[in-house]
Amino acid sequence: MDIVSPAASSFSKEQQKIYHEWFSLADSDGDGRITGNDAIRFFGMSNLSRSELKQVWAIADSKRQGFLGFSEFITAMQLIAFGQAGNEITPDVLNNTDIQNLKPPRMDGLEIMLAKNKPSPKKSAFDLDAPSTQVPSSVQWFNSKSTKKIPLSAVTSIVDGLKRLYIEKLKPLEVTYHFNDFVSPSLTNSDFDAKPMVMLLGQYSTGKTTFIKHLLRTSYPGAHIGPEPTTDRFVVVMSGPDERSIPGNTIAVQADMPFSGLTTFGTAFLSKFQCAQMPHPLLEHISFVDTPGVLSGEKQRTQRSYDFTGVTSWFAAKCDLILLLFDPHKLDISDEFKRVIGSLRGHDDKIRVVLNKADQIDTQQLMRVYGALMWSLGKVLNTPEVMRVYIGSFNDKPVNEAAVGPIGKDLFEREQEDLLSDLKDVPKKACDRQINEFVKRARAAKIHAYLISHLKKEMPSMMGKAKTQQRLCDNLEDEFMKVQREHHLPVGDFPSVEHFREVLGGYNIDKFERLKPKMIQAVDDMLGYDIPELLRNFRNPYE
Repeated sequence: MDIVSPAASSFSKEQQKIYHEWFSLADSDGDGRITGNDAIRFFGMSNLSRSELKQVWAIADSKRQGFLGFSEFITAMQLIAFGQAGNEITPDVLNNTDIQNLKPPRMDGLEIMLAKNKPSPKKSAFDLDAPSTQVPSSVQWFNSKSTKKIPLSAVTSIVDGLKRLYIEKLKPLEVTYHFNDFVSPSLTNSDFDAKPMVMLLGQYSTGKTTFIKHLLRTSYPGAHIGPEPTTDRFVVVMSGPDERSIPGNTIAVQADMPFSGLTTFGTAFLSKFQCAQMPHPLLEHISFVDTPGVLSGEKQRTQRSYDFTGVTSWFAAKCDLILLLFDPHKLDISDEFKRVIGSLRGHDDKIRVVLNKADQIDTQQLMRVYGALMWSLGKVLNTPEVMRVYIGSFNDKPVNEAAVGPIGKDLFEREQEDLLSDLKDVPKKACDRQINEFVKRARAAKIHAYLISHLKKEMPSMMGKAKTQQRLCDNLEDEFMKVQREHHLPVGDFPSVEHFREVLGGYNIDKFERLKPKMIQAVDDMLGYDIPELLRNFRNPYE
């Protein structure tokens, strides 16, 4: 299955050499990225109109990163060659097999530039079969002990800009008011560079692992499928050079993986966590999180050895899409499943509901099952809006037409296409999602700072500190309301009172910092000016 339109996957050695040289020439900074200014200078030699080049950039930079890597550069060159042949440049062009057989485009004045600027040996490292291992300069930002501010000129993409803003403006606020202990661990370089993730949640035997197998058209390392609870751990399915399973304790300490925050859940969880790596074209753009089946009935009375709800909440914040899978024969939402869905609060825009294995019942039963599912979800989600439910049978077997009839088969196919189009959009919208999550984090950190500094202000200077701390902990709801009214903050952005109280119990409120207006102002400036400016700088250069 194609999730994103691929760049050319096979060229002659002569074409490979040509594109290597062109990319080296176009990349003015030598950082493996073609920026907007690079594109204006280099693409202009094609003599295409500005509107055509605008389309070229929009299609090549489908992820809205603000730059083109080597594969995106090849896509742009193919589109330019297609346009020079007198064809209209549209996103559908990439599905045309003839585009990959086009010769490189005509670029006026390129021979003179190539003669003057011979490519350096370092540039020959680009290879279509082996992705570039060149590390952006932004990797060093998280390790640098220097307090010197990173100049704007060092930023070459939207993601780089978010890294810079986090280090300079948001992280100081988080560290000062212990945001990492109360809400979310501090971000690392790998958190910004991670591929988009899709998490699957549901009771056992609702088809979560089979769904992943259906998309990959093969099993991932360590996958088990059966009618009983087979997946007993969290498994992240990622791209890798070979097929292997990596234990949780190992993957959590790898600097290039975005899972270091999971160490807060302890060894009990990490022993139930693993990473399955395998080479696959789909996994080059997206990763999947397979989860243990949510327990129901007597089984849910047996407590897990780790905070299952906390882990799902952690992954929900990192994921770009959350699929809740249901089975026509398992529509009941257990207490544990209700807690899990409750932990997804604040991520409603990511949730999609899938009624899987729907070809096991006939059309009349399906209508009743659908109504029962919507009723159950309405009680748990506490929202008057009707959530979209995708109906289908996501496995490798053909649809049971004898049960659902020709109308049902047609419905399943259309529903499956809708869900797959949602999945196709995940890599394209990854950059927008990252900005969205960054803004949500900044708003949460700002409210957290107000709460911590307010509690500090309520503490006496001399006597009765222990008694006052106990009173504040017992009446946290009232203290939250005071902060909300004092600073005119939206109630929906405040954290869970129960969780806040639980973490607060391990702290001495008197040791907290007082409010630092300059830090709050820096975050306000970031939200009001820096991020909009960042988006303006890295929009389509031909707009």
